Amino acid sequence: MEPSAIIAAVLSVVNTSRLIVHLFQRQMQRNRARRQRKLREDMNSERGTDLSQSTGPRPVEIMVAMGHVDPVERRFWARETSTDWWDRIVLQVWDESQWLRNFRMRKGTFLELCELLSPALKRQDTRMRAALTIQKRVAIALWKLATPDSYRSVANQFGVGKSTVGVAVMQVAHAIIDLLLSKVVTLGDVQVIIDGFSAMGFPNCGGAIDGTHIPILGLDHQGSQYINRKGYFSMVLQALVDHKGRFTNINVGWPGKVHDARVFKNSGLFRWLQDGVYFPDRKITVGDVEMPIVILGDPAYPLMPWLMKPYTGALDTEKELFNYRLSKCRMVVECAFGRLKGRWRSLLTRSDLSETNILIVIAACCVLHNLCESKGEPFMAGWGVEANRLSADYAQPDTRAIRRAQRDALCIREALK
Repeated sequence: MEPSAIIAAVLSVVNTSRLIVHLFQRQMQRNRARRQRKLREDMNSERGTDLSQSTGPRPVEIMVAMGHVDPVERRFWARETSTDWWDRIVLQVWDESQWLRNFRMRKGTFLELCELLSPALKRQDTRMRAALTIQKRVAIALWKLATPDSYRSVANQFGVGKSTVGVAVMQVAHAIIDLLLSKVVTLGDVQVIIDGFSAMGFPNCGGAIDGTHIPILGLDHQGSQYINRKGYFSMVLQALVDHKGRFTNINVGWPGKVHDARVFKNSGLFRWLQDGVYFPDRKITVGDVEMPIVILGDPAYPLMPWLMKPYTGALDTEKELFNYRLSKCRMVVECAFGRLKGRWRSLLTRSDLSETNILIVIAACCVLHNLCESKGEPFMAGWGVEANRLSADYAQPDTRAIRRAQRDALCIREALK
């Protein structure tokens, strides 16, 4: 490009800039003069004015007129949320099967749960916004616990913010623990439980015990302690169940690396059983041996006078029959874990909650499991299939057998055999 052409282009830009500045200054002077004249007129007529309303073109309008700015109207878009789906469809249109499929319980049970939780979930409206109803917060929590959906997906479904979903889940979980845990996860009528297990083939049995691993994200502190024998991060849930698969005692929070026997040994349940205070003192005589109320466990647990486990090693016919009877009754705890995770599928995928909040949510799911079981809520066949698909990446670790046994326990097991 020739030097003369460059100089001409620069002068053109400079002159254009000067013209813009000159026009801008003239317009500002005109606006100032108009405002002063208007002010004097208003003062004379004793009327007020809004000084923010000026006349004449703004500087940006001058730029548009000269072709330097595109005349585009600026708009600020915000995602609008709607509650119509919840208010007008779910509450008014859905039938019982839709409630069961999506909230894991029928509408009557849902409303009863809301009533039970209302003392802890009552909120007052503020000047800024109306508080979410108890029913909506409970519904958000149940939906999130029952599905592996993201927080954003649940938020869009209910027409709320993403953070609101997380808050609702923890509010409801805390309310469940505070108000329902001690009432719902409890031993109940021991004689009914004993009669139930007797009908299944094992005498004087008060429950079946086992542990299951709940997948979690790696924690910042002592992360390696949470890696189980299958290689993923997990937290152990230990549970004792009755003959119908309802939880009567739970212990949650131990890292996945810890053996089931150690979790049991350090639980309150172990101390109560050892001290003979968990069950009533109801012994039966088997042969010439007195047998207290016992619980049933797998080979990962120690053989105790109050804990029966199967024979291992070489088995004769009598030992095989004993193992069959025990296994048949002990299956109720494995079925309970399957139904727990089938209903509340969030337990099948890695949770991003903090360590403390994970404990609360797992325990709350156990309470909800008992509530559904006691109300006779159906367990849909598809839930088990979906649970198996989701849990494929998080298989339950194998736990090595414990050989420890007390002499009294050996005598009781031999008499039972």
